[in-house]
Amino acid sequence: MTQVVATFYKFVKLPDFAEKQSSLVEYCEQQGIKGTILLAAEGINANLSGSRQAIDSVLAFIRSDPRLADLEHKESYTDAPPFDRLKVRLKSEIVTLGIPEIDPNDKVGTYVSPKDWNELLCDPEVLVVDTRNDYEVGIGTFKGAENPQIASFREFPDYVTHHLNPAVHKKVAMFCTGGIRCEKASSFMLSQGFQEVYHLKGGILKYLEEVPAEESLWQGECFVFDQRIAVKSGLVEGSYDMCRSCGHPISEGDRISPHYQEGISCPYCFDKLTAEKRARQEERQRQFELAKRKHFNASAPESSHPQSELG
Repeated sequence: MTQVVATFYKFVKLPDFAEKQSSLVEYCEQQGIKGTILLAAEGINANLSGSRQAIDSVLAFIRSDPRLADLEHKESYTDAPPFDRLKVRLKSEIVTLGIPEIDPNDKVGTYVSPKDWNELLCDPEVLVVDTRNDYEVGIGTFKGAENPQIASFREFPDYVTHHLNPAVHKKVAMFCTGGIRCEKASSFMLSQGFQEVYHLKGGILKYLEEVPAEESLWQGECFVFDQRIAVKSGLVEGSYDMCRSCGHPISEGDRISPHYQEGISCPYCFDKLTAEKRARQEERQRQFELAKRKHFNASAPESSHPQSELG
């Protein structure tokens, strides 16, 4: 059965966020929803899947809170369930920058719609920065975009401090998967004295949804935080898999590497595996293969992915 994947976030002051957890868990479970919802005093961030009716019902339930009535979401579709279970977590931030005083509810950069993004990309006066993690940038990005080469979003302020200068970089435009990291990044940059800060509204996902492939300046695929691993233009499922040992996205080329062993290692982690970790992965893979042979709908073990945030 086709699953609807709904991705959404909203920076909004939710001082009672902890009180919302139990009702969200109960309602989502009633609807058979899987995925992750993050709640914090600064807002909500989620990536969910379910039937058409279930997603519509949960979105209506969330929007019944007047503070979330104008919540916008993005949708894509998949034939296989992209999540194994439901998680509703309480966090200090819905996307972790590590600087609590940075609040997009107070100030944020200028939104740029997907239809206007190409014009900005082609402007020689604009520095375009990909705010995502290095492994995400590695499988796809916009033509000409700067890669900060960060391992997590927490490192972004350091990158700005050491590589960007408000006096030199007069116009900066940023993008990320769904838009949430850019909102916080743009708020941070404004606090550092940058004057013209832009960000892609709805993120890469909205761009891939709305901009025709023949007009797209996107190169490669876009990493997503579910079992589809990556999507392409039109939000169709991409070609990447994921290493069940380290969580790194792996390409068709990676799968023919001598360092790739399904469920055990890949070119990104083979030299970091301890004997104990290898033994654990070998046993998990054995159990996985046994389950497949018995025609069970076995799920891959949850990976230790380096990025636990959404979008």
